[in-house]
Parts: sequence; C-alpha cells; structure tokens
Amino acid sequence: MERLQKVIAQAGIASRRKAEELITEGKVKVNGIVVTELGTKVSDKDRIEVNNEIIEKEKKEYYLLNKPRGVVTTTQDDKNRKTVVDLIPTSARIYPVGRLDYDTTGVLLLTNDGDFANILMHPTSNVDKVYMAKLEGIIKGEQINQLKDGVELDGEIVKPSRVKLKKVDPKSNSCMVQITIHEGKNHQVKRMFEAVGFPVAKLKREKEAFFDLKDLQSGEFRKLTPKEVAKVYGLKQK
Repeated sequence: MERLQKVIAQAGIASRRKAEELITEGKVKVNGIVVTELGTKVSDKDRIEVNNEIIEKEKKEYYLLNKPRGVVTTTQDDKNRKTVVDLIPTSARIYPVGRLDYDTTGVLLLTNDGDFANILMHPTSNVDKVYMAKLEGIIKGEQINQLKDGVELDGEIVKPSRVKLKKVDPKSNSCMVQITIHEGKNHQVKRMFEAVGFPVAKLKREKEAFFDLKDLQSGEFRKLTPKEVAKVYGLKQK
C-alpha cells in the first residue's frame, strides 16, 4: 500500500506537491469515488483517475550496476557529466540507492521503488557495505585498531564492522585494505582512513548486502531477479 499522492507522482502525472493539490481539489478518483484525503493509501489493484483519465502505474524496476570511475551518482548533473542513470537504457524514472563518489567504483543499485531503497539505506537494516581501499602508505595494526575503536565524523563516533589488511606493496608504499561499514555518510570510507593518516588512492565497493559484482565488468549492469527483490524486502522483517 502506498500514499495516493506518491503513486500519482511516480506515474509522472505531477510532482508530489501538485498531486496533493489535485487530491484536495477533488480531481482524483479511486475506483470511481472522489478522494480528497491526503493520507489515503492505495494498492496495485485500485483504479486511479486524475481529471477523469486513468493513470498507468509505473512498473517497478531494479538494477545492479558496476559503477565505473568518472560517472556521477545522481539522476542529472548541472555540469553535464555522465550519470549512472545514463548507463541503463530504460524509460522508468530510476534513481541510485545511496551514492558512490565520482572516482569510486563498484556495486550500485538503482530502482524506482522507494520502499526497496529505504530498506537498504535505513540504519536498522544493518546492511553490510564492503569496500576495497588502496591506501597511500602502509597501515599498521595500531591504526587499524584506531579504526576499530571508532573515529569521529560529523560529531559522532563511527566504527567499521570489519577491517582487514589484504596486501602490502613496499615498492609503491601502498596497501590494500578491506573495510565493511553499515552507515552511508558522505565520503565515509575515505574520511575514516584519512582520520588515521592514510589517504585513499582508489576505492571500490565490492558488496552491498548480498549483491556483488560477479560477472559484471565496469559499466555493465543487470536486472535483479524477483527472488533478490524479495530477499531485500525480507531484511525489513529482521
């Protein structure tokens, strides 16, 4: 069940605010009955009319993208840079679930299903986001323990759920570290490593929840299966 004004907006008839005006003005019918109450909820089975025209509800779509570098995680960009939405040919008004920085690559989900997106982004879902970071310099156990104890970002202490040193390259004075977080603060992983003295040279999200990059090259995408969508909705019940 979804709010009537949200369904009208998702169908592309009007903005959410304009949809609310149409409802209060008595221009919307549900199953042939005029509805003027903004809190009204409707299901997929309800017939909705706006100005006596039946609206076509937008079909829900779900995608997994291996985001490449140099693409912005938004639906449109005022600098005319390529966006993640440009990489997926669909007429549905999809949008990214969360965000990855311009130079960060890896797992990114896109959809036009707000409930699906909210489940993945809500803190109570405790969704694992697994990143591989190439650091400038070679991190030591002391700094890893600092991360585990928590660093301050935006006035609060944030901790990774896991941190593991994966590879050391003395020649280039760099290392690869896998880090798992649950939050989604702006530039969070980069800022966490910088807080302990290690700038991030490259960053890739390898996994989000149970989604990974298997068989997807940079810039490639695939549709989610109904089973995967149902599994995400199952996270809400835990």
